[in-house]
Amino acid sequence: MRPAHRLPRRAAALAALAMLLAGPAPPALAQTPPAENLVDQLAGSDTAPEIDVAALRQQATERGKSKATAAPVNRPPLVPELLKLPQVSLEVLFDPDSSIIRPGSYGMLGRIADALTQPGLLPYKFLIVGHTESGGRRDHNLIVSQRRADAVRDALVTTFKLSPKRLQSLGLGEEQLRDAAKPASPANRRIQIVNMGKMPVDAPAPPPQTKPPAKSKGRHTR
Repeated sequence: MRPAHRLPRRAAALAALAMLLAGPAPPALAQTPPAENLVDQLAGSDTAPEIDVAALRQQATERGKSKATAAPVNRPPLVPELLKLPQVSLEVLFDPDSSIIRPGSYGMLGRIADALTQPGLLPYKFLIVGHTESGGRRDHNLIVSQRRADAVRDALVTTFKLSPKRLQSLGLGEEQLRDAAKPASPANRRIQIVNMGKMPVDAPAPPPQTKPPAKSKGRHTR
């Protein structure tokens, strides 16, 4: 019979081995506010400025290809008008250098979808903006950020059934850092949801035109 005092040591060794095999714990996700708070943060006005997303995407592409003449801390924001609009920032987790959303981030996207379908936000359209930290090639960071913004939009449309007419996507790479003093900080790697104003109201279709009844030709008698 084995001594009883060895059993706790064996249990401790087995527990340590299990922890070793399990590997490091995944990073904790940022806490997303409840849908009610998100509605308050994203509430917009009826007079939001018109922003040409296609033109901004082209502008970001041209800037990403250019050679940096100033340190990130001295670069002006690429789209300063976005900073004035109601928005929230999310730490959506992706696979490294990829646009594949990690499963743990879908709960956060679900809360965003719940907020965007609340009556207070239902009339509005939104821009999903992807950002990266500074590091490596600027043009590559821009491509990655655009693909990640597209992936979040696709998830909200396909998984959470939001109308694609309400959502646009834009990648800004490292061109609009949250913490420009620390350009390589992970805080700069984020997804923004920006309120872009109310959806245009479709004009009612005109009623179908009806032809007047044809006049009947009576018989004339002489």
